[in-house]
Amino acid sequence: MRFPENFLWGGAIAANQCEGAYDVDGKGLSIQDVMPKGVLGEVEEEPTADNLKLMGIDFYHRYEDDIRLFSEMGFRMLRLSIAWSRIYPNGDDKEPNEKGLVFYDKVFDCCLKYGIEPIVTLSHYETPLHLAKEYDGWRNRSLIEFFLRYCRTVFGRYGKKVKYWMTFNEINAVRHFPLMGAGIWTPKEKLTKADIYQAAHHEFVASALATKLLREMVPGAKMGCMVLGALSYPMTPHPDDMLSMMERDRDCMFFADVQARGYYPSYIRREWEREGIELQMEPGDEDVLRYTVDYISFSYYMSKCTAADCSKYQKGRGNLTTGVANPYLKESEWGWQIDPKGLRYTLNYFYDRYQKPLFVAENGLGANDVLIIGADREPTVEDDYRINYMKEHLAQIKKAIVQDGVEVIGYAAWGCIDLVSASSAQLKKRYGFIYVDRNEDGSGTLERFRKKSFYWYRDIISTNGEALEE
Repeated sequence: MRFPENFLWGGAIAANQCEGAYDVDGKGLSIQDVMPKGVLGEVEEEPTADNLKLMGIDFYHRYEDDIRLFSEMGFRMLRLSIAWSRIYPNGDDKEPNEKGLVFYDKVFDCCLKYGIEPIVTLSHYETPLHLAKEYDGWRNRSLIEFFLRYCRTVFGRYGKKVKYWMTFNEINAVRHFPLMGAGIWTPKEKLTKADIYQAAHHEFVASALATKLLREMVPGAKMGCMVLGALSYPMTPHPDDMLSMMERDRDCMFFADVQARGYYPSYIRREWEREGIELQMEPGDEDVLRYTVDYISFSYYMSKCTAADCSKYQKGRGNLTTGVANPYLKESEWGWQIDPKGLRYTLNYFYDRYQKPLFVAENGLGANDVLIIGADREPTVEDDYRINYMKEHLAQIKKAIVQDGVEVIGYAAWGCIDLVSASSAQLKKRYGFIYVDRNEDGSGTLERFRKKSFYWYRDIISTNGEALEE
């Protein structure tokens, strides 16, 4: 009645939110370098000084110390991403950037030195800027070729070091945020549903071909998909609200359905018929989709509610997607409703649907932490609120495994070290077990300090979750 002995405990970061060094060692620009206010702000033509991601937390130069701290917590794995534009600066280059390849050699070697399994996302909201501006991102089929060239390079280079991969981070975000999710430079308001589905089709084909390529180049390696896991509750048991819930959940599950089952489901084909949408496909595209992923990974921060008529209810605040506020739940400082049992429900929903191993790729609490001097005279953060959040969520994962029989292979706490927010590009919205001395105005020493949650998570890992009972 416990977590599996080989359970992958650890945390998650993303290159564009932590590395910095945006113009160092031949790296090209990514879309994140011109999004100084995050996904909700204006896009610039060139990088500007107010973009905190340009420096991030300087993981590029401090990765050894940071990974050492992760090891001190007992991490068994670290989910991180490769910056595509660090390997292929423009995205369509014929040859890779050797200095970029060397950097990730060193990062993965450092992880393995400490017994930490790297789990690598190939594209985490950081399409090369050139591909966005010149090709309009994943609307253009040419990106399949460029992405596979990139995959072939990193699989060949790191195949002996990395056994777990993911293709696109939160691939379903393309519905709501086409620039961040798929590098589409055309403004969202000028895009049609057909444009979004066409871009998604190109990503699906690329994901399937990357999965096929990984199996050919690195036998035994595993490829996963990654979706934003935000399922809905109906506001009432009225049949119309139940049908609304079904439709909203399909918005999320469509992206996992294609990558896990290998075909376009009938409900989406019916939608295309109603909307008059005809995807541009090449012969063999749908056959390619049969190269399905080995495991399903997802982010989980909150649940949401929906109704046939949402205007009758208070709108919920939240991350990339919003719904109706759940009157039974509390919310974080940023309006994200806290629902640990929703994570158990989501795990069961995914496992019942696919019968594939699951990986919780992101989960955590963003808060405006306050640095204080602790009893040992060392700076720290008394983040009991984070400990309580994570304890409640991990307890639900354990119930899903032990009581429900769900196969969960690992858990990655999002932003295990403070980093720059994806949605708002803020630094004050902190998730980490490790405090980074950097402020909203860009000031700070970048020194790292262990929070109270650092020691708590260390105990959870060292007891393989048994400390949750204390």
